[in-house]
Amino acid sequence: MAEGGVRHCDPTPVTRNPPSCDRPEERGKRVRPPLAWHYWNILPDVPPPNMRRKAASLIFNPVAGQGDPEADLALILSFLEPVFDLELCVTTPEIDADVLAHKALAAGAELLIASGGDGTLSAVAAATIGTGVPVGVISRGTANSFATALGIPVPIELACETIVAGGTRTVDTARCNGQPMVLLAGIGLEAQMVARADREAKNWLGALAYIVAGFQEMTALQPFQVQVEAPGILASGMATAITVANAAPPTSVFAQGCGAVIPDDGLLDVTFFTSERTTTAIAAAFDMFQAAIRAEASVHPEVGHVLVPWIRILTDPPQLISLDGEVIGETPLEVVCLPGSLRVFVPVELPVLPLS
Repeated sequence: MAEGGVRHCDPTPVTRNPPSCDRPEERGKRVRPPLAWHYWNILPDVPPPNMRRKAASLIFNPVAGQGDPEADLALILSFLEPVFDLELCVTTPEIDADVLAHKALAAGAELLIASGGDGTLSAVAAATIGTGVPVGVISRGTANSFATALGIPVPIELACETIVAGGTRTVDTARCNGQPMVLLAGIGLEAQMVARADREAKNWLGALAYIVAGFQEMTALQPFQVQVEAPGILASGMATAITVANAAPPTSVFAQGCGAVIPDDGLLDVTFFTSERTTTAIAAAFDMFQAAIRAEASVHPEVGHVLVPWIRILTDPPQLISLDGEVIGETPLEVVCLPGSLRVFVPVELPVLPLS
């Protein structure tokens, strides 16, 4: 159990109806009832104090991001301990998040909660693929791509409230060269950016580290030969970057050839980037960012895209592969979509009730 013991909810019963407003000017307006009223009366997934609390494991990475990990953990526990039968698991250099996640599942955890950067979040989520066990996301990393891609709030308070509220969404994942993939895999420029933005740079610059790395890589673009196989497709050509995305925020610009990436459509969004000059590469990257904002496919002549359930990619010479923010090796690359294989906690639309 987490240190400090479990704090219980206030046992005072909650009224079924919000009180009437005495101010005449406020009568007839629609307002939100108190937060606890919603939790106990509208969202049955969260039990009152006299009901059994769900067993949850919080997997916490203390070295993620640039904040104060002790203060972050205390804030998280203040939200979660009163609601769940909570076990705290802290990652170490010797024990990764995926090991802790599999151990928690084997012990019977009913939900997993991951707090850390995209690597930690993806590792915990990957452990639950196909299990039906939902994952709560408390993002404390540099890019926070996982949370942003799925519409999960990044501020700790809001992320915790999302988990407590209990709303879930079923999304796709994928297998990338036999490894679980939640966000995206990149070849060429995308992978080189990840490799260049090391831990020290992210500690100093935060999310800016990826932008700096991207501009540095664009000044020395290195095209490579590509052969692509997918359902109904057998093609070859030159490219400087290829990104295979299951989910990606607009800031992952090299994943946006198809427009906004949809994480529950059963398809992979594949973007081919062919720019060989720095000036045109920057223009093409900006076009893809706009495509993501508009949720429309890019029409830039140096950007290609396709939606497929699986894809195989060969390159000459071999290229680095990045997977969910980590470099995992070199091409060839094979990615297969796994539709509806992951449950995550996401914000729910609470009903707005009229004053009585």
